[in-house]
Amino acid sequence: MKKKLIAIGLSAVMGFSLAACSGGGNTATTTAAPLETTAAEAAGLFKAGTYTAKATGMKEMEVEVVVTDNEIVSVTLLSHGETPGISDMAIEVIPAGIITAQGLGIDAVSGATITSGAILAAVEDCLTQAGADITALKSKGLAAAAQEADQELETDIIVIGAGGAGLAAAVTANQAGANVIVLEKMPKIGGNTILAGGALNAVDEGSETAASTNDSVQKHYDQTYEGGDKQGDPELVQILVENAWDGVEWLQDMGMEFQEGVFTVTGGMWPRAHKPVDPVGTGFFNTYSKYISENGGVEIMLNTEAIEIQKDASGKVATVVAVGETGNKVIVHASKAVIVATGGFGKNVEFRQEVNTLWPTLDETVKSTNHAGATGDAIPMLKALGAEFIQLENIQLLPLGDPETGSLSGNIEHDVERRIFINKEGKRFVNEGGRRDEMTQALFEQTDNYMWIVMDSDCYPTGDVKNNFNESIDELIAQGRAVKGDTLEELAEAMGVPAENLIAAVDGFNASVKSGEQDEFGRTLYSTPIDTAPFYAGARVPTVHHTMGGVRINAKTEVLDAEGNPIPGLYAAGEVTGGIHGANRLGGNALTDTVVFGRIAGAQAAANN
Repeated sequence: MKKKLIAIGLSAVMGFSLAACSGGGNTATTTAAPLETTAAEAAGLFKAGTYTAKATGMKEMEVEVVVTDNEIVSVTLLSHGETPGISDMAIEVIPAGIITAQGLGIDAVSGATITSGAILAAVEDCLTQAGADITALKSKGLAAAAQEADQELETDIIVIGAGGAGLAAAVTANQAGANVIVLEKMPKIGGNTILAGGALNAVDEGSETAASTNDSVQKHYDQTYEGGDKQGDPELVQILVENAWDGVEWLQDMGMEFQEGVFTVTGGMWPRAHKPVDPVGTGFFNTYSKYISENGGVEIMLNTEAIEIQKDASGKVATVVAVGETGNKVIVHASKAVIVATGGFGKNVEFRQEVNTLWPTLDETVKSTNHAGATGDAIPMLKALGAEFIQLENIQLLPLGDPETGSLSGNIEHDVERRIFINKEGKRFVNEGGRRDEMTQALFEQTDNYMWIVMDSDCYPTGDVKNNFNESIDELIAQGRAVKGDTLEELAEAMGVPAENLIAAVDGFNASVKSGEQDEFGRTLYSTPIDTAPFYAGARVPTVHHTMGGVRINAKTEVLDAEGNPIPGLYAAGEVTGGIHGANRLGGNALTDTVVFGRIAGAQAAANN
């Protein structure tokens, strides 16, 4: 069904919100306050009362369940410490589903499986306390919804995909006077952008910040183009770097806030990344959804999967056929244009294996940072229109994946300058300030493809200081996702590495910090030594992060065919496109890409006739 995006609920849903659903596990502790048992209850499904249980998905939550002798009355989250915006759908859908079904046979929310599982685990615990037959309750799920009627809709512009690039395009097109319908196959907005650490590269040339860091738009261009082995289209790279700061100001004009200063994100090669005040990628969607709810003219259809893009009799792209939430057909006609912003294919193991030529393997043993919907669905639709695809083999891996899930969550680093990478032998093995592909290739050569990120308390002066994913260091240690030592010897023991090797590695790094000279690995980015207890370490493995190849576009974001001609009425932006980042994406450029090229696509589509 068609849904207008009204206060999408990135800050609160039912008074609470849950966080990224990658990583963690489901555990529960319980307390109970049953009412006095009556004779009627003895023959009922439950012992009437109010029960609570604590469960841990990514972070701890406390759930309260109220039952009568024969009914689950309410399921409420009493507390949590999670990041808003990422798993809001789980807290909205799972408790409501339990109440409606009067059972536990509720499917996890796609893209929020760990959060969904944690809620279900806590509720199951509560109902166990209430004496319920859990096996029977797990057999009771929601009845299939009756198929809704088919729909045929008209608008000015259709955007396929409600991630960062898609909503940047939708908002920009609306600002230019166009009405927009956004089709999103997932049950929530956000795509990969909402899972990101939030780093956005942009140079405010002439500012004190740029002067203090000796940065420039030209340096941003050089590092982007050369860092991609000169495979990026120079014109597109120039557009990216020249329009980056304007994109930041556009976001600020709509109310988005950034922290003071800049930092170096992993593989960013220079301190030019801006960090939003809101955690992870939620700031972008808080901003976009606020604009949409206040201005109208943009409608978002969630759980609506585009399956075909059609041309009209004149050869112009004008229609998208989709499947709605209940299996009904949704046909949308655009008078101006269609913008494809469906993201990459990092979660499509079969396809990434098919196109891979650069990595030892990209099979299911190599996990991904991406959200569940990053499966490259637009590729066959665009190929059917004659679109050209380029550099599909250029798949970026990061050395920063959670060992269990591949997620970036749990990464303890704040910036490049103050941490080192340590292998299982307790030794450094790579320039930690270098290119992402070079760091990951080096990690593949280490024992078990496994490393530790090591830093000191300069990054975490207190235990409640959080990482780039809104997780405090104390929480990560309690969850076993990071370790701590009051001495390097203690840290080495917790890591399971030889203490003498770790100490030598830290001493060598500290000597380079003092000298400021390039070290044996080619590293030149330093700020403070690792010498202030307590010391911290977090384990990481290689993970698929960004698919840099995709559909070919020009400077107007028009999709091109094999002869280099624009396909009329068809635009694309974001990770679905190729030819910008080349063989290796500069860290911090992905969010810049969504803003810069999303805006261009929206403006060009709105001007199209």
